[in-house]
Amino acid sequence: MSRSDDRDELAKLILGSDIAFSAAEVTEQGGLSFENGQRLWRALGFPDTGDDVAYVQADIDAMKIVTAAISSGVLDEETVFRMTRALGHTMSRLADWQVSTLVDMVEVEVENGSTASRLGAAIELAGSVAPSFERLIIYAWRRHLAASVARVEALGAADEELLTTSVTVGFADLVRFTALSNGLDDASLASLVETFESKCTDIVTARGGRVIKTLGDAILFVCDDGKLATLTSLDIVRQIGSRQDLPDVRVGLATGSVINRLGDVFGPPVNLAARLTSVARTNRVIVDKATADALGEEFETRALPARPLRGFGNVEPVTVSLRRTFGR
Repeated sequence: MSRSDDRDELAKLILGSDIAFSAAEVTEQGGLSFENGQRLWRALGFPDTGDDVAYVQADIDAMKIVTAAISSGVLDEETVFRMTRALGHTMSRLADWQVSTLVDMVEVEVENGSTASRLGAAIELAGSVAPSFERLIIYAWRRHLAASVARVEALGAADEELLTTSVTVGFADLVRFTALSNGLDDASLASLVETFESKCTDIVTARGGRVIKTLGDAILFVCDDGKLATLTSLDIVRQIGSRQDLPDVRVGLATGSVINRLGDVFGPPVNLAARLTSVARTNRVIVDKATADALGEEFETRALPARPLRGFGNVEPVTVSLRRTFGR
C-alpha cells in the first residue's frame, strides 16, 4: 500500500467513510441553507472548503442534527450555534492533545522497531483505540455535564444568579519559566509543562476545585471558598516546589464575584489573583484581604505593606501558611 493509500485509509478509519461530498451537497442534504452550513462549519473550527469534495456522510448527519434542533423550537438558532462553537473549540484542543500524546508513543515504537512506519502505527491505533476512546469521551462529557448542572442548580433560581457566583480564584505560576525554557530542548520543555499541569490538576480536583485553564507555565483554578482554595494552594507549593524536576512556584488567591461563560471565568478576582503572583516570593501563597478574612485559626496570616497593582491601585497583600499545630 502506497503512502497516499495509507493516508486515505487513516482518514476513512477516523471519519467513518470515504470523502465524497462538497459543501453545497452536504448543506442541501442536511437541510440547512448554504450560509448556515458554512456558519456551522466555521463554528466547529474548520476553514471554508470552496467547491472541493471534502466531506463525508457524518457531516450530513451533523447538519441534520443542527437542522432538527433549530426546527424543534426547543433551542433558538443563536443558542445552537453558540453550543456548536463551544463544542468545536473543546474538541479541537482535545484532538490536538490526544494526537501529540500518541505521536510520542508512535515515535518510541518506530525507534525500537516495533512498527515499520508512523502511518502504519497510526492506522493500527485508529482502528483499535479510537472506538473505545469515543465511548470514554461521551462518558466523561455526561459526568461533567451532571456536575455542571448541579453547580448551576446550587446557585439558586434567579436568572441573574445563574452565570454569576462568588468563588475564590487561584493562579499558580512557575517562577523564571521563560529563562528556563530557553535552555531546554522541545521534548524536555513539553515534559516539564505536562508534569506541572497534570500534577496541579490532580491537586486541585482532589480538594474539590476546578481547573479553568492551563497556560503552560501557569494554571487558573477556582474553589467554592477561601479555605479550600488556600489548602489547595499550599498543597501545590508543597508538592511542586519540592520537586527537583520542576521550577519553584507561587500562588495568588482572590475572592469575589465572577461570571461563568464559555467554560471560563471573568471578573476582578481573576485579574487580582494573577497580579498577586507578581509580588509573591517563590514557593509562597499570597492572598487578598477578602480571602484572608474568610480563613480560620488554623491559618497564619501576615499583611504585607501596600503596593501598587496594575488595575487595582494600592493593595495590601497577605501571606498565608498553615499553623504547625494543624495538619493537612
